[in-house]
Amino acid sequence: MSFKVYEDLGHGITRIDTAMVREELAACYLMRGGEDYAIIETGTHHTVPIILDLLEQRGIDRARVRYVIPTHVHLDHAGGVGGLMEALPDATLLVHPRGARHMIDPAKLVAGATAVYGEAAFRKMYGEILPVPEARVRTMNDGDEIDLDGRRLVFLDTPGHAKHHFCVHDPASAGVFTGDTFGLSYPPLTTEKGPFILPTTTPVQFDPPALKHSIARLLALNPERMYLTHYGPVEGPRILGERLRGMVDDYVDLAERVAADHGDEELEPALRTALRGYLFRRAREHGCEQDDDHLDAILGMDVKLNSQGLAVWLEARKAA
Repeated sequence: MSFKVYEDLGHGITRIDTAMVREELAACYLMRGGEDYAIIETGTHHTVPIILDLLEQRGIDRARVRYVIPTHVHLDHAGGVGGLMEALPDATLLVHPRGARHMIDPAKLVAGATAVYGEAAFRKMYGEILPVPEARVRTMNDGDEIDLDGRRLVFLDTPGHAKHHFCVHDPASAGVFTGDTFGLSYPPLTTEKGPFILPTTTPVQFDPPALKHSIARLLALNPERMYLTHYGPVEGPRILGERLRGMVDDYVDLAERVAADHGDEELEPALRTALRGYLFRRAREHGCEQDDDHLDAILGMDVKLNSQGLAVWLEARKAA
């Protein structure tokens, strides 16, 4: 199947590729409710023109976009918020209470990411991160709802990947927009056995019990599908969710074994090697036939970030 920047998913939902790093890495979504629209996730600042082009193609007045909704404030999900809000004068930003201040003043987000990537790489990947006026920001607590011209959306606090993370339940599609709570599933790794799904333990707030509880909470809604940021819709969420919960346990066991055998200086490289081996083995058991180079191209960035997250989690647990 050929790649599409925009893909209609039914239920008034369009998947948009954010053009971050590679195709089919990160998605955001345009949702229609009656005559109004919401954008769930924004990608980076580079994604803003892609979203605006879709609105123009479809003859959608920018004033009809009522809400911009990042699931959390990591920059692959919320880096485009400021630029998008500038372009959508009647939109309200809906954000987790713990993330609102970072959207109003993104200086700490920018400083943290720049320290990791360096100035040039940060600009290439994320572009400009613009602030949002506080008057246009609305925080959404657990259980809060909005009405998108007759379409009800329910916000659920779902820590585990990050403390500033919510998921959005959309009863109209029997789906949930899960951000990173329900893991990652890249289309090239889907086989006859279905999607290959894995948890994401990106630094710095990985909390295994909280993440497993959040996954269970989403499954308790009995959804028919999940809309992942990384990447796209997946069906059969109960089987996938139970697999995810088991893999969270596997990540913890792996991290504890590696920590027992390696000192602090060796820890992160050893975690990377162990996690890569674990994920490649699981992928091949799932029927993925890519060679190691291709699997590295698809999963390498996540192996690195997840290993960093596990190292931070081990350090925090030791310090507690």
